[in-house]
Amino acid sequence: MITSTRGAGRRPAAVLAAVLLLAVLLAVLVGCGAGEARTPERAPGAHPTRVGGTEPAPAPRISLDVAPRQLPGLGPETAAEIPPETSQVLVVTGRGRNSAVSTAMLYRRTASGWHAGTLWPAHNAFRGWTDRHVVGDLRSPVGVYTLTDAGGLRGNPGTRLPYDHSGGFSVDGTGFEGEPLAGSFDYVIAIDYNREPGTSPLDWTRPLGAGRGGGIWVHVDHGGPTQGCVSLREDHMKALLRAVDPARHPVIVMGDAAALRR
Repeated sequence: MITSTRGAGRRPAAVLAAVLLLAVLLAVLVGCGAGEARTPERAPGAHPTRVGGTEPAPAPRISLDVAPRQLPGLGPETAAEIPPETSQVLVVTGRGRNSAVSTAMLYRRTASGWHAGTLWPAHNAFRGWTDRHVVGDLRSPVGVYTLTDAGGLRGNPGTRLPYDHSGGFSVDGTGFEGEPLAGSFDYVIAIDYNREPGTSPLDWTRPLGAGRGGGIWVHVDHGGPTQGCVSLREDHMKALLRAVDPARHPVIVMGDAAALRR
């Protein structure tokens, strides 16, 4: 009997292919989780996978609370003088103890912290700052003072503070650098240093006595040092008047930078 050999040579090849395929599958199975684990390469910022699975790990919590809790530039003693109900603060920072140049920034407190407004150039008194202001010293008083009343030679620009529109705010003459003073009191906010809050800035009541000075205002800048006040450019002065809100119990924090850091 003649036995056919057709296809006999193919069986060993088929068996060999099957054996090789089985070996590859076993190698793959042994490699998943066996031996030394390798951390797969991942793109920067990609989340690592949890051990034993491919579920992404939770993203790290990113806080959006970037507003400072404390007002920048103020030390503990100064910050402690700000009333707890105050949520609006004008910080006036002098360049130096004996400098008439300063900057002003209005801050507003929210649940996330203090938010800063625009930085404004400003002037203060001719001889700088003092912790004990007296008449004629030509220094601005360092401290924290409430802002309760406003007024001016010109009409109310839109402030919510009580506003005294009066001819009593007229002024003339020249400043320390020969600049004209006319228009300086077109808009003013009374700083409650040695005065009776709730009255016109023109009120001359002096609770600490006349010798301790008074009439310290935020007013329109005339291009030079003041006798004791803080001055801002007219457009900034009007912006401040419109922004100040009595419901926020606004205060001014003023002094040279070193004094404010106390």
